[in-house]
Amino acid sequence: MSLDETARRDFLVGSLAGLSATMVAARWPAMAATIAVGQPTVFLTAAQAADVAAMAAQIFPTTDTPGANEARVIYFIDLALVSFAKDSQAVYTSGLADLQTRAAAMGAASFAALTSDQQIQVMTAIEKTPFFAAVRTHTITGMFAAPQHGGNYREAGWKMIGFDDSLNFQEPFGYYDRV
Repeated sequence: MSLDETARRDFLVGSLAGLSATMVAARWPAMAATIAVGQPTVFLTAAQAADVAAMAAQIFPTTDTPGANEARVIYFIDLALVSFAKDSQAVYTSGLADLQTRAAAMGAASFAALTSDQQIQVMTAIEKTPFFAAVRTHTITGMFAAPQHGGNYREAGWKMIGFDDSLNFQEPFGYYDRV
């Protein structure tokens, strides 16, 4: 991997971590109360959560590293929809209705009930929609956000990229600091 690729990756990871922390910080008390109550989802119904979780699992699949399911990204997405991403509620509502229609046309009760190949076929058909863009963005953010925000369960995303959350960093921080 070249230095340019490493710098780009480090910048992206740092940006996502900072962005997710900033966006969630404004609504943390309400989100923490929701988590403490123990409700599985707040905005999404159980069926909708299953469909979004299935999409997230296709976007960030489990391989030899944890994926969206292991990181419990669905809880991050659900909490985001009642806090910093409230403006995405309509996008999710209409997108999930469209997803249901497409699944029914394929003979399934829901998107989550489709086979993996069928799910990919449906997602390919909707990949240019605002709904797909929102789910993709929230899935990736949920993989790497601080675990207390609902996703990145047991720091699955952080372990995958080697992120150390100890706040005890030693110089040099990157190749640009080397003498």
